[in-house]
Amino acid sequence: MANAELTVAPRTVLGKKVAALRRRGQTPANVYGHGIASTAVQAETAALLHLLRGVSRNQIINLRVEGERTPRTVVVRDIARDPVNDRLLHVDFYQVSMTERMRAQVPIVLVGTSDAVSTYQGVLLQMIDQIEIDALPGDIPAHIECDVSVLTQLEQSVHVRDLRIDRDKIHVHTDPDVVVARVASPRLAAEEEGAAPAEGEAAAAAAPEGEQPAAEEPAGS
Repeated sequence: MANAELTVAPRTVLGKKVAALRRRGQTPANVYGHGIASTAVQAETAALLHLLRGVSRNQIINLRVEGERTPRTVVVRDIARDPVNDRLLHVDFYQVSMTERMRAQVPIVLVGTSDAVSTYQGVLLQMIDQIEIDALPGDIPAHIECDVSVLTQLEQSVHVRDLRIDRDKIHVHTDPDVVVARVASPRLAAEEEGAAPAEGEAAAAAAPEGEQPAAEEPAGS
């Protein structure tokens, strides 16, 4: 599959002045990497949004910087958005070498049908949604599938060690004994859901009364 492509321009507008840049339809970004000086760039917001909708995590992008003869091979490392309106604020690109291994978080996707769910009314629970690996950039998959059709009885589990991964090319850093997915009995699943406080409730309990987190300008702008 051909790499995605994006053209960007060098950026001289820094700090709080990037707000005016965004109003002109440009999004500030930075390119950095191991042993590489950080480069401030800017991209047309419409083109950048189109790119982000079409690429998967860890997908290689040919980033063409105006004034440079050859494109840079990068991956999207971080995306900052306005917490109020979800407007794109800033993007960090990480420059990679296609001949050097890199670490990455790869999403896990559940596939198949579990007989323990259909026959015994078990509840399928996904315990983790990604694992950490390292591999050459071209060998990093967009996602890793977890086949839950092997779960035929209640309380059975699929562990990281059970995932189908080309371990000649990919080294897995996540503990092999970590449970990826399991089928809980309906009663136990209901007890677990009742015992865990909602994330919002836990945050509200931890924060002082009336205190709200303040929005900050993204680092590296």
